[in-house]
Amino acid sequence: MQPDEKIQAHVVSVWRESKKFFSVGGREGMLVLTDKHLSFVHKTESKMSWWKAITQRQVITFLKSKNTMIRHDGYNEEDLVSDVENSKNVELEFKEIDKIEFKEETWGSVLFLEYEKNGKKENFQYSVAQDWVKYPLKEPTKFLKVDWEPFVQYVKERQ
Repeated sequence: MQPDEKIQAHVVSVWRESKKFFSVGGREGMLVLTDKHLSFVHKTESKMSWWKAITQRQVITFLKSKNTMIRHDGYNEEDLVSDVENSKNVELEFKEIDKIEFKEETWGSVLFLEYEKNGKKENFQYSVAQDWVKYPLKEPTKFLKVDWEPFVQYVKERQ
């Protein structure tokens, strides 16, 4: 991330699943869109109390408006810089993204992303979770219908 970059969109409670043939399970995290990068952060330095409050507030926000170009209080550019230093988090330049599109399913809205990072092709789908089951493994039980179009359009215009 460059010093002059600003966060344009920040979506939490995002469930990422690999689109590989034999992949099982997924990961919870957040998608952060800046002027020049798209990041998926699932290892964050942010406090658990902040995360719980923000996820609840986000559900209410999405019930009022489906637009994914939102920002949350309590997470800024310095937090993102700190989080993307962790190698488990993914930071993509727009030129590394081969394909980005979205689709409405009966159960929720899905963002599809194909990219090549360090010579390795990846293919994931992202959905915003509303409710979770915590036992035996944390998994989403209900997804939100959101509008990924402005998010996708922002990336495509800058590629």
